Amino acid sequence: MNICKTFGVCVAICLLPLGGCSENKDSRTRDMRNFDRTLERANAGDAMAQYDLGVMYSNGTGVQEDQTEAVKWYRMAAEQGDADAQHNLGVMYDNGAGVPQDLAEAVKWHRKAAEQGKAFAQLRVGDMYSTGRGMPADGAEAVKWYRMAAEQGDADAQHNLGVMYDNGAGVPEDDVEAYAWFSVVATGGQIRGEKFRDSVKEQLTAEQLAEAQKRATELFEKYGSGK
Repeated sequence: MNICKTFGVCVAICLLPLGGCSENKDSRTRDMRNFDRTLERANAGDAMAQYDLGVMYSNGTGVQEDQTEAVKWYRMAAEQGDADAQHNLGVMYDNGAGVPQDLAEAVKWHRKAAEQGKAFAQLRVGDMYSTGRGMPADGAEAVKWYRMAAEQGDADAQHNLGVMYDNGAGVPEDDVEAYAWFSVVATGGQIRGEKFRDSVKEQLTAEQLAEAQKRATELFEKYGSGK
C-alpha cells in the first residue's frame, strides 16, 4: 500500500529569516536591527548586509514593507553568490512577490543555492522536480536532490525521500527504505514520521522489519534529523 500517494510530499515555499541559515549566523545578524548601518554596509557592497536588507524590506522590519525593494537587495546579494539570498530570490519569483511570477527564474536561483550545498534549497529543487513546477517532472532528479538534503539532516527532505521510496517514484519501490527514512523523521521528534512509518510497517514481514529498523538506526546515527 503506497500511503503517500494520498498524502504526497511536503512542499514548502518560505523565505529564510534575518541572518539566513549560515553556519556563522552571529556575524550575519550583528546589525539586523540597525537599518541605517545595514544600509550603509549594503551600499558598500557587503552581500550579508544586502541579504539582511532584503529580509527587512520583505518583513517590514525597521522599515516600511516593500517587496520590490526586497527583491532588489536579494538580487544584489545573490549575484555575489550569497546562497541565502539566492534561495529567497527564488522564493520571490516562485510567489510573484515584488516581481512577476517566473517559475523558470525561481528554479534558476533555487538551484544556484542548492549547488552551494544549502539543504533548504536542495529540498526546494527536489520539490520542483517532484511536482513539475517550473520544469518537467522528473522523479529521479527529485530523489537526487531530496537525498542531498536528507543526508544533511533536513527532516522534510527525509520525509519526502521516504515518500518517493514508498511510491516507487524516481527509485524502485522499497518499503524497507521508506520505513527507514520515516523512522529517522520520527526519531527526530516529528509525529508525521511515526504515522507514515507505522503505516509502512504493516506491509513488512518480520525479516524486513528487522532490516528496516537496523537501516533506520544507521541513517539516524549518520545524519540525524531536524537540523
